[in-house]
Amino acid sequence: MAVSLAGRNFLKLLDFTPEEIRYLLDLSADLKAKKRAGEPHRYLEGKNVALIFEKTSTRTRCAFEVGAADLGMHAVYLDPSASQIGKKESIADTARVLGRMFDGIEYRGFGQERVEELAEFAGVPVWNGLTTEFHPTQMIADVLTMEEEFGRGGMVGRKVTFMGDAGNNVGNSLMVACAKLGIDFCACGPAEQMPDAELVETCRAIAAETGATITLTPDVAEGAAGASVIYTDIWVSMGEPAELWGERIRLLSPYQVNAELMELAADDAIFMHCLPSFHDRKTTIGEEVYQQFGLAELEVTDEVFEGPRSRVFDEAENRLHSIKAVMYATLM
Repeated sequence: MAVSLAGRNFLKLLDFTPEEIRYLLDLSADLKAKKRAGEPHRYLEGKNVALIFEKTSTRTRCAFEVGAADLGMHAVYLDPSASQIGKKESIADTARVLGRMFDGIEYRGFGQERVEELAEFAGVPVWNGLTTEFHPTQMIADVLTMEEEFGRGGMVGRKVTFMGDAGNNVGNSLMVACAKLGIDFCACGPAEQMPDAELVETCRAIAAETGATITLTPDVAEGAAGASVIYTDIWVSMGEPAELWGERIRLLSPYQVNAELMELAADDAIFMHCLPSFHDRKTTIGEEVYQQFGLAELEVTDEVFEGPRSRVFDEAENRLHSIKAVMYATLM
């Protein structure tokens, strides 16, 4: 039976079957090929989408806006000061207003319950551009990047290791994606930064059906051993207080991705990061952290970030193609 996601929301990968995720991956690859070839694909001409950003972004905003334009749509960006959502107007009321004006709504912000409530009342497809708990569009881009390296379906049975704060939205979503697609997943970090136990058990039940494994370990050597992908993220996420830097540095410094750690991984291993990254002192926060703690590199060293195993900018580009696939699949 052909897969159809028309009219569906895209809130978390737990809502989708492996076949549906496979469809989005193949669609992303197809739309990327069309983009690279300069082949027009304005399949959604005349539609309009609203982009609600309670948390600012570079890649997510650009991917939605360029993707919408490529598909022939018009996008309206609502930044944290341009929307009354949750302040002067409830989420439900906002959803019902925007749903009558737009064909689809993207939300990037705080708790998962906010995007779930938008979806409940909007009456049009709602897409999760990031919440505190999940980041599903990132996962389609990530697996697409892995498959560009190892082949379509080539990640089945391979190991992906998330180093550091594995309980954040990217770590959670990566675990779900791997479980759904038969990819072995390892969360490697301190006990305080591991995924929620209930989510881990849910993913282990899924993995039992797909042939994947889910491993949690504080041991760097065990986590990195044999991994085809070493993945990390910043140690203090957007929206978290700056006061956390000292504690996170203490907890997570042993999990910094450096050349020595990469040598523990498989010979053909690649490095991935959803960005932004603190791999040098060329940002305001990077310099502030250096002045306070004396660390010029945080979750990843510049040597690895800029090295031949890094695929971070392929991954960043693939945000465009994956988000375009999600919009097209749900609005067609």
